[in-house]
Amino acid sequence: MRASTLRIFKAFILLLIVALAVPLRAQDNNLVASLHAEEPARAGETLTLAIHFEPVSDEWHGYWSNPGDAGLGMQLNWALPEGWQAGEPLYPVPQTLRISGLMNHVYKGAYSVLVPVSVPEGFAASGPVPIAVEGQWLACTDAICVPEQARMTALVQTDPAFFIADERFPIWRAAIAPPLDRKGRYEIAGNLLRLAIPIPAAMQLDAPHVFMRTERLVDYAAAQVFRRNGDMLVAEIQLKGGAEPEAVEGILALGGGNGIRFEALPGEVPGGGTLVSGQGDAAPPVWALLIGALLGGLLLNVMPCVFPILSIKALSLARAGESQAQARREGIAYTAGVVLACMALGATMLALRAAGTQVGWAFQLQEPGVVVFLLVLAAAITANFAGLFELPSLSFTRSGEPASAFATGLLAAFVATPCTGPFMAVALGAALLLPPVQALLLFAALGLGLALPFLLIGFVPALRGMLPRPGPWMDRFRKAMALPMGLTALALVWLTARLGGQGFAMFALVTTAGVIMALMVTGRLQKRGKMAWPAFGLIAAPFLIFGAFALPSSYAEQESGTAQSILAPREFSAATLAEARASGKPVFVWFTADWCVTCKVNEGVAIEREATKAAFDKAGVIPMVGDWTRRDAEISTFLTEQGAAGVPLYLWYEPGAEAEQLPQVLTADMLIDRAQRSR
Repeated sequence: MRASTLRIFKAFILLLIVALAVPLRAQDNNLVASLHAEEPARAGETLTLAIHFEPVSDEWHGYWSNPGDAGLGMQLNWALPEGWQAGEPLYPVPQTLRISGLMNHVYKGAYSVLVPVSVPEGFAASGPVPIAVEGQWLACTDAICVPEQARMTALVQTDPAFFIADERFPIWRAAIAPPLDRKGRYEIAGNLLRLAIPIPAAMQLDAPHVFMRTERLVDYAAAQVFRRNGDMLVAEIQLKGGAEPEAVEGILALGGGNGIRFEALPGEVPGGGTLVSGQGDAAPPVWALLIGALLGGLLLNVMPCVFPILSIKALSLARAGESQAQARREGIAYTAGVVLACMALGATMLALRAAGTQVGWAFQLQEPGVVVFLLVLAAAITANFAGLFELPSLSFTRSGEPASAFATGLLAAFVATPCTGPFMAVALGAALLLPPVQALLLFAALGLGLALPFLLIGFVPALRGMLPRPGPWMDRFRKAMALPMGLTALALVWLTARLGGQGFAMFALVTTAGVIMALMVTGRLQKRGKMAWPAFGLIAAPFLIFGAFALPSSYAEQESGTAQSILAPREFSAATLAEARASGKPVFVWFTADWCVTCKVNEGVAIEREATKAAFDKAGVIPMVGDWTRRDAEISTFLTEQGAAGVPLYLWYEPGAEAEQLPQVLTADMLIDRAQRSR
């Protein structure tokens, strides 16, 4: 009984000591602070103390050690036994609070700061050891801030028999950001701080954010961009303040209140990588994107490979005796073909990207086999328009069934969609980031825009009435439309040479010539009223078999043709771009492809001009080009990061500033004026 009574007495005395050790808070404090010990003090070991803050109401918050654009970090003045040494306070992962454009690093709700205290060797005490700390901090709401202070005291036990553990310590310790076991790297690139933080590629990131402990270095309110590069997380943050630290420290918040402490030393930071977050400005609303896709599709009708098909098909509705019902059926069938083709191309692109393949809009033209197929197709359409043979879906004499209109719609969409143009760029770029259903809606809107002229002609009799009456001129018009289609075929011949070399292009021409020869024989048999298409198969088959074997063996990937530019641009890479931006000179970057009509027009009228070169030389502009003719994962990734699904893309970097996207229709005056303003 005596032992039991002694334990009860000891527990009573301990509770009394703890109660007396809890400080009375000042009546005006809105963040109530108290001091606690995690374990008994032992000689030669480290004791962990906790300063626990409890707000009097939810509206009050405290601050991290670096409070951000406003606020005040906590100041501590310790009163410890002789030889004891307080270490650096360890903070939980803070939260962001943006008020009037200022970014603050705060804690909402209760939180605890842990302080390691080293106890010297040889320390001995016969009872509890009193410790105290004078603390100063700032307590704020979203409207007001109040400087506060308190003296916190505690009696630290030295005898484990008298120590009562605080059950909250495991929770407090779990909230502290643990340190990384490896140091990161950092570099200054222009007006950017670039951090490489070693994070396993398998680690999930919800909403990463860097809380910079190093003060007077970065713009806390600026958007932060994060990219995955293997087992490195690369962060880019705007500089502000001009500090030149030997090392950079901070907390990387991973989302969900989790985070890690890091330290980065000067060193090379890798470029490229997969965008994790930090796209920049929010995407426009979906309705605006749908309108952009619709208008972009509408403009595709004036492309040289689409306009002839649309014209021939539209004029076929002007035949005498055309019924309203038949016109509507053709309009719907053509629209269905176009929309289906656009959605199929879009869905394929999204599926490839989901599988990890970096592709963008018009990815099909980066495949040599697809280009050869388009060459044969363009040559066949040219021969059809020239009257060498008849194809019902592209003829003034229709079969009267919607199937031909549907096939024409598929064809028009497939040959029209290689380039992004005005209105399309933002919509297709957003499609890469939107959920699949919304993305497919954008591709459907693009197809609807492409089909809209023919659909309106089919449904609005007044528009059909505006078309010229049928007559002999229609045959002459059809033959005239063979010219733009023939130019399209010639452009595809040039593209095959650019992709696979002259031998590859020659074998593609032989295959195409064999198909055209078979079509000419088919046309003669058609005029005699004989069965024609079996003859086509017999003549074309040897050439197609020849192409199937000769083309793959002759393909030789070609060097980029960007060296031919009068601007003598640097070849794009993320590292080259970072180096150019760090030079303090303006940088002009353009992304192009040999199969992109808009790109080539812009280069001819705006970029490859002596006046543009003279203005760039005078202003010290660094030109850079990304050639996307062939598949390039780094360019595809960069285009996605810029919110672009394809080319052309034109970027202007002022020294120390982020990219400014220029219009997709350029003029020489636009570039000259931009260079003059940079001087």
